[in-house]
Formats: sequence, structure tokens, C-alpha cells
Amino acid sequence: MTHTHTERPARAEGGGPSPGKDPSDEAPLGASRAERLSALAQQHGALVTLLLVAIGASIGFDTFLTGDNLENMAVSSAFLAIVALGMTFVIITGGIDLSVGSLFALGGVLAAWGSQYGTLVALLLPLAVCGLIGLVNGLLIAKARLAPFIVTLAAMLAARGILLAITDEGSNTYLVDEKSFFASLGQEKLLGVGVPVWITAALFVAGAVMLRRSRFGQYVYAVGGNEDAAALMGAPVARTKIAVYTLSGLCAGLAGALNAAWLVSGVTILGTGMELEAIAAVVIGGTLLTGGFGFISGSLVGVLLLKVIQNVINQIGSLDSAYQQVVSGAFLAVVVIAQTWLGRRRRMM
Repeated sequence: MTHTHTERPARAEGGGPSPGKDPSDEAPLGASRAERLSALAQQHGALVTLLLVAIGASIGFDTFLTGDNLENMAVSSAFLAIVALGMTFVIITGGIDLSVGSLFALGGVLAAWGSQYGTLVALLLPLAVCGLIGLVNGLLIAKARLAPFIVTLAAMLAARGILLAITDEGSNTYLVDEKSFFASLGQEKLLGVGVPVWITAALFVAGAVMLRRSRFGQYVYAVGGNEDAAALMGAPVARTKIAVYTLSGLCAGLAGALNAAWLVSGVTILGTGMELEAIAAVVIGGTLLTGGFGFISGSLVGVLLLKVIQNVINQIGSLDSAYQQVVSGAFLAVVVIAQTWLGRRRRMM
């Protein structure tokens, strides 16, 4: 890719990188030791925490490192991870998408219904519908300049309404033929690992390349770092916003479709609160809610950390499942506080 040498504007408010700057550019070789440590803590703190929690769980519970348990965690993490992948792009631009939980459920039901007409329909139908809703979100946010919170909240309610309408208030459950190729996408294993995990891995590799190595990725960082400066630099701000919300809708729809293949049915009650889990995973992984800074691998670590914590709570058994939400919320609060502190510290350096 050919880079033009342009003068980059000053750093955006909130401690994020300059517009168009990749997070790997943070803390260059000439930076002080304190600056490098702050950058490392922001980028890899979640990974260190994940390793510590996993080591503690493996010591405390004999069943934690069993093949069945690891397989269940991996597959259940895959669906949230795909949603978090799209959410990462949205949050780096400084936006938010509250509709993904409803789109996840809608995508699952549409896929289950469409599976009677073949695998292609089962995959394309949720992608088309959920991608279209994401596109509408992006158009309203980028062109009409409406607040992302309000737009995606309305989309969340609308998607739930569509879901209830096509399932007759949830009384109809669409099943997937267990012998179909579509069902194998959720049920089969490749080299001992569930197919949804392989699909998720491929998507994360593609997403990382897109964000770190493509001009579109540069635009995503630029819009989140300083939208006005990005526009002055010639970045297509509106198109970038439309693209990330469309991508988020596509990811939610695909995750729902794969989940339907895994469960061999479209379950209407799924996805409630999933948008908050996705946001938590992205933020725990090091992406700033203020935009302009973040990376795909961090979101994956955030998802795994949340799932490991939930698994540990299930291993304990005596604790109510509500503690999963308490612990996840506590982690999110700690991470946001830590990010704020690191951002202030780096601005003072």
C-alpha cells in the first residue's frame, strides 16, 4: 500500500492515537519507559489477566482443562466473538451498537427458517436482513447525524419486533434438519475443533488484516481519533461510519445463523443482553470507548476472559448464575477506570 506523507493533526481528546494511527504505533522506540509500560498495560493487560484466571481455574478445578469443557467454552465463545468483532470496528470509530443482541436472535430465527430451502438461503437471508438493518443504522448516524445510542436502540427494538412478528409472538420455533449441511456448520468438528471456532478464527484474521493493513482500517482509526481532522485529511467519514455499522449487522446475523446451526433451531429468547457482553469484551480487550484506539486480538481476549470467568462460576456450582453479570460488570468498571487513568497519565508525559 502506498502511503502519502501528510502532516498528522494533534492527538485527539481522550488519549487515543492521532487520526489514522495504528495502535501498534503507540509508544515508539524513543518513548520513555513509563510510556512503553502504559502502552503495554493497555494492550496486554487483559491477556495477562486471562492467563492468571485460567491458571488458577486449572489448579482449582480438575474438570477445567478437560477436552469437553474446553470445547464447550470455545464453541460458545465463537458466537459472542463474531459479534464483538463487528463491535470493535464500531467502537474504534467512537460509536456504539446496541442492536446486535436482537440482530443475533433475528439472524438465528431467519437462518433456521431458511434452512428448509438449503444452506445458501440459511446463510444469506440473515446476512441480508441484518446487514440491511446495520446499513440503515449507519445511514441515519452518518447522514442524518443522529446519535448512535438512539439509532441503534431503536434498531434493537425494531429487530425484536420483527422477530416476534415472524414467530407469532415466539410461539413458533423453526427447526433445522440435523442431517443438513447447514447443521454440520454448527455440529461438526475439524481436527477435533468445532467448525464455528474455525470460522471465527478466519474472520478474526481477516478483520485484523483489514484493520491493521488496509486503507479502510486507517480511516476507521482516523474517524475515531478526531473526526474533523479525518475529514480535513480527506478520509471518507460518512462512508466509513456506514461501513462499520453494516459490518456490525453482518457479524451479528452470521453469529446468529451459526448459533442456529449449533442448536439446530432458531431460539427467539437468545441475544438478550448480548450487546452489553460484546461491548464489555471489546472494552476489556483494550479498545477505548472514546474511539481512536483498539485492536482485534484484544477483543478476542476479552471474550475469552468473560467466558472463562463464567465457566469458573459454573464450576463452583454453589454460586447463582447472576454472579456472572456481577463479575463481568466489576471487570468492566475496573478496565474503564484503568483506561481513563492510563489515558490521563500518557497525556501528562
